[in-house]
Amino acid sequence: MNQPLSPSTFPAATLPDFSRLTETVEFRHLLDSIAARVTEIEEGRHVPRDIVALMKAARIFRSSTPRMFGGDAMAPHHFLKMVDRIGTVDGSAAWVAAFGSANTYTAALPLDAQAIMYATGPDQVFAGGLHPVQQAVRTDGGWRVSGRWKFASGCMGADWIGVGIAGTPQGAETDAPPTVMMAVAPAAEVGIVECWDVSGMVGTGSHDTTVTDKFYPDMWVCERGAPGIIDEPLYRYPSMAYQAQVHAACNLGLARAAIEAAKSVSGAARIAVGHARLCDRAYYLSGIAESEARLRGARAFFYEAAEAAWDSLMRGDPVLLDENNMLRLSASNAAKVGAEVVQKCYTIAGMGVIAKTNPMQRYLRDAMVVTQHAAVTDMIYENAGRVLLGLDAPRGYP
Repeated sequence: MNQPLSPSTFPAATLPDFSRLTETVEFRHLLDSIAARVTEIEEGRHVPRDIVALMKAARIFRSSTPRMFGGDAMAPHHFLKMVDRIGTVDGSAAWVAAFGSANTYTAALPLDAQAIMYATGPDQVFAGGLHPVQQAVRTDGGWRVSGRWKFASGCMGADWIGVGIAGTPQGAETDAPPTVMMAVAPAAEVGIVECWDVSGMVGTGSHDTTVTDKFYPDMWVCERGAPGIIDEPLYRYPSMAYQAQVHAACNLGLARAAIEAAKSVSGAARIAVGHARLCDRAYYLSGIAESEARLRGARAFFYEAAEAAWDSLMRGDPVLLDENNMLRLSASNAAKVGAEVVQKCYTIAGMGVIAKTNPMQRYLRDAMVVTQHAAVTDMIYENAGRVLLGLDAPRGYP
């Protein structure tokens, strides 16, 4: 296993303040550009490269790049607010932007490999189709890999693509179980099978990837989910929890968009004589208030947990089990409550939502996809409950 480089402490005062990134000119321009092209993104089934370039300009894809390579390695709660905000405009764009966090995965690669990755700058886009894990063959100095992987979100605009492999590392016991690893290569060296045909998160371009008898040198292979080898606070933040959070943040944004869409039709004209406006109906008024309260509650828990974990790292402490459990629980809660708020707003917003062109259609379809992600499913509630009761945590959790 690689060991962290240059152990040191990072007092909060030494780290840049990224709390206002959603207010920059570059970020506002990104939001305006996405809003103008939501139909194009959905019809094309991926976020175009020029929009990805605007994401880079807004610092999204350097957010988890090590500072030693010119990156921001920013606190997750600052990055999550960027994803959350993009989600108010388009779920697919938020999902792709969420992978600005994915360079926490590649931070486990040897330093020489990372130096090559960032040789042209810190704004590198990584996409990973890591499932199903494929068996790899050990050869001198690396691995021979063939296979096909699913759900490589953002692969159409990626600079680097990772695939999931399993094998027995050199020097390991012959009867040792295979190690689950990630093999990384320039995107141009990985095939993309354009098969993303879904009803929600259509614009994420989560196609299949494939390679045939490709050689991956050891320097481009690391244990999947291993800690980063560079001693910066971000790479001590729980990586699995972070991936759950970035997906959940999409639903916080979608829920906000749905509430605002429902509010925008409050004075809708009566369809038939004697029918009251929506804003004169008790169920509509209660629904708007309930949705606002539930979203604000889920959002507060979500960011409170993220900030608490980061504060521990800033004190030089590890993120303990109980804190990590709160990261996972708050992420699943945000994903679930966000989707339920979207459903509620869809229900109370009147007949107009059934039109294909109504944005509520997109919010609903996208929010449902988020809840299906393995990192935020209802199983997390059971696992979190075990930890809360002091029972043994399931293997691999949190």
